[in-house]
Amino acid sequence: MGYVTRIVIIGGGPGGYEAALVAAQLGAEVTVVDCDGLGGASVLTDCVPSKTLIATAEVMTTFDSSYEELGIIVADTPSDSGSAAGPPAEQAARVVGVDLGKVNRRVKRLALAQSHDITASVTRAGARVMRGRGRLEGMQALDGSRQVVVTAADGTEETLTADAVLIATGGHPRELPDARPDGERILNWTQVYDLTELPEELIVVGSGVTGAEFAGAYQALGSKVTLVSSRDRVLPGEDPDAAAVLEDVFRRRGMNVMARSRAAAAKRVGDTVEVALADGRVITGTHCLMAVGAIPNSAGLGLEKAGVKLRESGHIWTDKVSRTTAPGVYAAGDVTGVFALASVAAMQGRIAMYHFLGDAVAPLNLKTVSSNVFTDPEIATVGYSQADVDAGKIDARVVKLPLLRNPRAKMQGIRDGFVKIFCRPGTGIVVGGVVVAPRASELIHPISIAVDNNLTVEQIANAFTVYPSLSGSIAEVARQLHTRKETSAG
Repeated sequence: MGYVTRIVIIGGGPGGYEAALVAAQLGAEVTVVDCDGLGGASVLTDCVPSKTLIATAEVMTTFDSSYEELGIIVADTPSDSGSAAGPPAEQAARVVGVDLGKVNRRVKRLALAQSHDITASVTRAGARVMRGRGRLEGMQALDGSRQVVVTAADGTEETLTADAVLIATGGHPRELPDARPDGERILNWTQVYDLTELPEELIVVGSGVTGAEFAGAYQALGSKVTLVSSRDRVLPGEDPDAAAVLEDVFRRRGMNVMARSRAAAAKRVGDTVEVALADGRVITGTHCLMAVGAIPNSAGLGLEKAGVKLRESGHIWTDKVSRTTAPGVYAAGDVTGVFALASVAAMQGRIAMYHFLGDAVAPLNLKTVSSNVFTDPEIATVGYSQADVDAGKIDARVVKLPLLRNPRAKMQGIRDGFVKIFCRPGTGIVVGGVVVAPRASELIHPISIAVDNNLTVEQIANAFTVYPSLSGSIAEVARQLHTRKETSAG
């Protein structure tokens, strides 16, 4: 028998398990070292749980915001028979609240099921899964191999020899020194699924993607929400037009959005939480969710001694094929700080294995990455952004079309949202786009295909769309870009 390449992957999130599937498929001997369960934070405490919670919130929001306009009659109290005031009891559809305990039990059940499915896929592919914590031991050996020490929960250790190691250990919630989560009233985003009752008054600290998603979800579920933002608007890293739409929706639905308000501390006072702001103001609620960023899980892995360079933030430096500064050591996912998306982590992991095992590989191109904010409405983006255009990083023309003009949106009672596309002047090649709409995560795909394949607005405009459909607005924007010789990028 010939020599079999040995791969050890530390971390079982999207970067780790996707890499394991690729490496096993290419004939390597693969060991995945993981301490929490395959799928990592993405499946167990972050992406899958949060989007499951948001799915329930979406039902509440849709029903609450559109039933009257669509002509749906609801009854405050069921009656024995139909009348002009409302339908009979068996038809009454008044939604009065949610059972958060039941919602969270479903969230946890689905997360565990997804983790088990991933484990089954990885083991079926031929990879070994070890429960424990891995660390690199020393520098590369003369034969090019690496040593990985795996420490089990009972303290026993096993040393593995690897021809290549992939670090995919993810990150954990950042904490403020004077606002430590207690898991009961002051929470981080991994702890909210232990709640059995809906927070009456929830203070969300942090208006990035995580903060905005949870603020919108809990407001839809029935909590009174205050969103504390240290910046001048919510979602400071997203398209400004999109962020403005979302903030307007939040305020219109009753959320208290506090801009330019930096939280300095949070403490429990009986059954309430007091959040002190840097300017001296104090706000009170029944619960507080801290969503102030993440810290990479790069400590305790023996990285420095192994020759792996860390950035000042603690993230692992990688190149576009996921190599670190240490020969034979790759890294993927949130621990690299490249782009905190499960899809990017998975791509980094796959690229690492393709590269090391000698298969065809294309370097990571972040300008083809599509991402989504799962608020209501959703915000999906791909390619170059408005900020890139405004900063002169790319010369582009832009058209933005409100969904209010879309016939399907009118039929569905959709008032908020737009489609925006960026294209190169002259050639009309699509270089970016933004969709703000229900299910924007689905609508962004044709624009993503255009960006990835250098399609032109003419090609997008000439493709048939269903009438009526929300995707018709994508073609309409492309037609406007095709016909306009000059347009502002603002």
